[in-house]
Amino acid sequence: MGIGSIWERGGSGKLKGGTHRRHNKQMELYKGFFTGDYLEHITSIGPRTTGSPENEILTVHYLLEQIKLIEVQSSSLHRISVDVQRPTGSFSIDFLGGFTSYYDNITNVVVKLEPRDGAQHAVLANCHFDSVANSPGASDDAVSCSVMLEVLRVLSTSSEALRHAVIFLFNGAEENVLQASHGFITQHPWASLIRAFINLEAAGVGGKELVFQTGPENPWLVQAYVSAAKHPFASVVAQEVFQSGIIPSDTDFRIYRDFGNIPGIDLAFIENGYIYHTKYDTADRILTDSIQRAGDNILAVLKYLATSDVLPSSSKYRHGHMVFFDVLGLFVIAYPSRVGSIINYMVVTAAVLYLGKKWLRPKQKTGNYTKDFFCGLGITLVSWFTSLVTVLIIAVFVSLIGRSLSWYNHFYVSVCLYGTAAAAKIILIHTLAKRFYYMNASDRYLGEVFFDISLFVHCVSLTALTSQGLCSAFISAVWVAFPLLTKFCTRKDFKQHGAQGKFIALYLSGMFVPYLYALYLIWAVFEMFTPILGRSGTEIPPDVVLASILAGCTMILSSYFINFIYLARSTKRTMLSLTLVCVVTFLLVCSGAFFPYSSHPASPKPKRVFLQHMTRTFHDLDGNVVKRDSGIWINGFDYTGMSHITPHIPEINESIRAHCEENAPLCGFPWYLPVHFLIRKNWYLPAPEVSPGNPAHFRLVSKEQTPWDSIKLTFEATGPSHMSFYIRTHEGSTLSQWSLGNGTPVTSKGGDYFVFYSHGLQASAWRFWIEVQVLEERPEGMVTVAIAAHHLSGEEKRSSQLDALKDRFPDWTFPSAWVCTYSLFVF
Repeated sequence: MGIGSIWERGGSGKLKGGTHRRHNKQMELYKGFFTGDYLEHITSIGPRTTGSPENEILTVHYLLEQIKLIEVQSSSLHRISVDVQRPTGSFSIDFLGGFTSYYDNITNVVVKLEPRDGAQHAVLANCHFDSVANSPGASDDAVSCSVMLEVLRVLSTSSEALRHAVIFLFNGAEENVLQASHGFITQHPWASLIRAFINLEAAGVGGKELVFQTGPENPWLVQAYVSAAKHPFASVVAQEVFQSGIIPSDTDFRIYRDFGNIPGIDLAFIENGYIYHTKYDTADRILTDSIQRAGDNILAVLKYLATSDVLPSSSKYRHGHMVFFDVLGLFVIAYPSRVGSIINYMVVTAAVLYLGKKWLRPKQKTGNYTKDFFCGLGITLVSWFTSLVTVLIIAVFVSLIGRSLSWYNHFYVSVCLYGTAAAAKIILIHTLAKRFYYMNASDRYLGEVFFDISLFVHCVSLTALTSQGLCSAFISAVWVAFPLLTKFCTRKDFKQHGAQGKFIALYLSGMFVPYLYALYLIWAVFEMFTPILGRSGTEIPPDVVLASILAGCTMILSSYFINFIYLARSTKRTMLSLTLVCVVTFLLVCSGAFFPYSSHPASPKPKRVFLQHMTRTFHDLDGNVVKRDSGIWINGFDYTGMSHITPHIPEINESIRAHCEENAPLCGFPWYLPVHFLIRKNWYLPAPEVSPGNPAHFRLVSKEQTPWDSIKLTFEATGPSHMSFYIRTHEGSTLSQWSLGNGTPVTSKGGDYFVFYSHGLQASAWRFWIEVQVLEERPEGMVTVAIAAHHLSGEEKRSSQLDALKDRFPDWTFPSAWVCTYSLFVF
């Protein structure tokens, strides 16, 4: 029975969503005697950073209260157990260049729903109730926790018995780089029961929840999702793109995979990533349709797995990969990758036989076909290369004159600027080739030659992707198989005079499937990547990235229409139209007609800025203070820097650009995460000192020489819930081991060491040690360490100067602000 049908009949939970776009009215999807508005209540608590009362007390109390109500109503067939876990631990991760994480007394709320007689195996459902600072975190990830509460209620009141347990983990420290999931999977006694998991995440606000990771291997999980999900939406393309590291993000999926050795399914909302991790991520923006879809799918899949015969012996089915993809969001096709490889090579074989038959014909029958084919291949590659170079020149110029991201709030601008330029250049090269190289060849002959060239290029792509073991190769298979079938169907019509109309109709019909699916995938790519380019740092020119993607899309989409350039009498009008659109758009972009950001209530696209009011203290080898300063450290998260801010706040300009402290780790700034290599442009506005109520204290507890001739330094630190610790060894010294992670120090990009620390409430002092191997003693010491304390919640995160500056930022920005301190020591 679906979630909707059960919830509409009554129950303990009411989970409210947003405003429906079509009907423009508030829809209350779930009605019952009790009115526990899960999503609205959680988000009304406000930002829920780990260690804050909002996260550790108010949200936890609310969750336990709702779980208790659900337990009271549960069926006698089921048993509910609840545990509040407060783990402490440490681990290293290669995310963001590599760093180490340490957590103390953070919070997990764990619920086990099992048959009355117990269960030996379980499936895990995971969400996180914490949020980033200064965001209500409705989509990331309060809505998932709300859905899980309702799924727990529905399953617990069901009259159908479960075979296996379902463990619901409401984790309270995911935004602290996956700490709570690590604490659960490595320390909780119920973790040993888990055979598979479902992780609920968000990379946007609402829309369809996309399955973007599965496994590792364990093809039976994909089959379970395809069989059970009522509204499946999945893509192996998304999985391979995400796992390539192109997207600077990670989820709890990684922790369960790497530290628990458990297979799973990773789902995330991907629509409207512009407001992800901002103040706009509110409950009213999440459509009830999105919540209904997610609820239907999660309930169905969990129920399927909890009654599955495969779950207890899942290790027997662990080997193998799956090719899976949805067809326009209607249904999912899935098959083993080995079957996919067979299909791919069969398609390649058919294409090779078709092309080989032409290549091997006697010259008197084919004329100069082989020569024309390979010359045409060269012309096609030149057209693509010059197309890419053209759009890159435009993108670099636009970036240099300070007009980057002009398309961020008007996506059509990117298509009109870069897409038209790419298409016009491709048409121009082929028009010149037709006029000056192929002037004696017939149009029909050239049309056939260039169709064969496009087929050959996609065939090479299919072979390369398949040989690399990439499941995404199925896309190239589609681009070979359907055009090849189309060619066989239109061959007679193509050769007959006066049948051009019928040929074009059949040709377009045959190309409908690959082009429709390509446009569908391209839409998904831009839906996800465009918002990411607005928060990808100051070092990656987003126009260059977007122009390259658009050029690639143009090459693919134009591939089977190049032959029409040779069949057409003239391409002059098409080229002029494309060039005119490109030139007009270029002039408008250069004039600043398209502002990148928006504060429109219905669809905000804010510029993200971090403001840290900090006081820095630098000590020398003798412990004396050699430098002390205070100011507001400003980081813009996109390529435009502060160029759009300066007209509104004149004192934020190039004259206050922050300078790197060369002898300090990570340039002597209080980085919250090691993203220094992504954001190299920052600003430092002088301001009075800050004196937070819970200041950080750091001291050297002991210094001793080990029997293996290294120096062991033991430190102790106390302070707010979030601190960052940085280490740089001096020349002649190396960091050999420490008490963090697995004992082996992990460097960040640049060679320094970064440790991310957080704690819940009532944590003890953080004591740890490092060992330094001194190969050569030097007067400047052996190691420099620094500690930054981040005050992210309560009144401590504010200062009068910070509030005053924040209020001056225009409404199309999202300034996230907090107070911090930074202390550096040399040993």
